[in-house]
Amino acid sequence: MKARGRPVKFQPKKRSATNAAPPYVLGVDGGGTKTRAVVADSRGEVMGEGQAGPSNPLRVGVSDSTNAVREAVERACLDAGVRRQDLSAAEVGLAGVKRDDIRERMRAALSAELGIESMEVVTDAVIALYGATEGKPGLVVIAGTGSICCGVNARGRRACAGGWGPVAGDEGSGSWIARRALQAVARATDGRGRKTSLAEAARDYFKVERAEDLSTAVYAPNMTNNRIAGFGRHVIDAAKRRDAVAREIIDEAGRELAHAASAVVKKLKMERERFQLAYVGGVFAAGNLILEPLREELGRVAPRAFIAPPVLAPAEAAARMASEQVRLALAG
Repeated sequence: MKARGRPVKFQPKKRSATNAAPPYVLGVDGGGTKTRAVVADSRGEVMGEGQAGPSNPLRVGVSDSTNAVREAVERACLDAGVRRQDLSAAEVGLAGVKRDDIRERMRAALSAELGIESMEVVTDAVIALYGATEGKPGLVVIAGTGSICCGVNARGRRACAGGWGPVAGDEGSGSWIARRALQAVARATDGRGRKTSLAEAARDYFKVERAEDLSTAVYAPNMTNNRIAGFGRHVIDAAKRRDAVAREIIDEAGRELAHAASAVVKKLKMERERFQLAYVGGVFAAGNLILEPLREELGRVAPRAFIAPPVLAPAEAAARMASEQVRLALAG
């Protein structure tokens, strides 16, 4: 078996000739920045993991998305010491597959590439929601390169808000935070706004000598949304260093994420219920700087809700969902 451009040598665990290979399952979490795959046994215990680049097909295309998933899966198999043909089921959660046609194209491409007969492709929000509360009623907010909130109520009804991408939405995401910061730098440079350490951080990140040259960098033909979103980490760092402008941006991000969560709560009629809101994504590296405004705003709509980390990380949640595929197949 070969990865694109270089061989990958697998060393599967030795099994006796009389024992059939146990049913291993695959879980994948793919977004606009990276792809993570885990191989688990039939009980959902993780045996190996692997990472690769972005796999949002709306951003990188179906072909590159498929390649990223394959690369992450091969690394996870190598780490677990199992062969890819030993995988009996897969649950693949990807950003950018809300549309049925794109989701089906990804499923067909991955089935052909990976050769796994039982495979489901769902949005990254679906696996994150399962991992948030292990299928119990609740909500999850995802804030990485993009942002979305999804929830499920006690009656099994699901609803989402957000996920509109960097042009129409993604409020509170890494790309949104980065853009707000660049706007603040532009105002400060012109004398229209307060001075901020974000100006120096932006110069360093985008590799320009003067703040006035940032427009050349951010509007360059090869500038990507992922690259811009990466600046969001530096905004979080500035907020932790008590930069007032950066702190206001992170605070506003938390409130924007709360507005998405509140919309989901209202759709599902959960205002008076007690439930968990879990959070996933790199933006939450800001800690309480973003969680406190999120908690405050959400409390206005759902006072009994509580915020806590997810029970399972998204890739592990996907593997658990793949295990359920196996159980249902055996029961059927």
